[in-house]
Amino acid sequence: MSGDFSVLIVEDDFHVGRLHAGFVDAVPGFRALPPAPTAAQGLNAIHAGRPDLVLLDVYLPDASGLDLLRTVDVDAMMLSAASDPETIRKALRHGALAYLIKPFSAEALQSRLRGYAWYRRLLAESGAVGQDRLEGAWQALHPGAPAAGPKTGSATEAAVLAALASRGDQSTADVAAAVGISRTTAQRYLSVLADDGAVAISLRYGTTGRPEHRYSAAPGQG
Repeated sequence: MSGDFSVLIVEDDFHVGRLHAGFVDAVPGFRALPPAPTAAQGLNAIHAGRPDLVLLDVYLPDASGLDLLRTVDVDAMMLSAASDPETIRKALRHGALAYLIKPFSAEALQSRLRGYAWYRRLLAESGAVGQDRLEGAWQALHPGAPAAGPKTGSATEAAVLAALASRGDQSTADVAAAVGISRTTAQRYLSVLADDGAVAISLRYGTTGRPEHRYSAAPGQG
């Protein structure tokens, strides 16, 4: 599908690689490439396919995934059973956007992917990046962080839900205008509400080929 984010999974276990590819393909706007079982094959696939995002294991048969992370200029998240603090710190220090410890649920990965899509959209907007937009992009990548979004039950959250319930699917800009908040703030609320299941997300393809996220109240929320 044109305009999807392409995702390369570097994972030596064939079955795990296929499982994670299924998780990726289930998220609208994402497309999994054939998994690479070694660091060398992963490096070749990155150079040949130029994926938008790499999901990288630490334990690979020919090298550490951390070494591969250091050598490539591509967005990457670590998916690994390695849970020692030094490995995690090193992965983040070398540029990993997120770190998921195996085993994890499909929703845990899919939430990160949805956050990544929002992160890319926020930093794709024209003009200089202000602190508000930067904070919104960081929070999109870390949906479980304490500052990742507004507290549930707030007046603004209720206003966002009311705006979604009053009409059909809407863009972030539509919601921001209806509620009287910034687009970054609207995106934060929509992100949290989507993770909570209160908001449904769909895609609309425009003339540029890049899909636009559309939001509507989930069944039972209107």
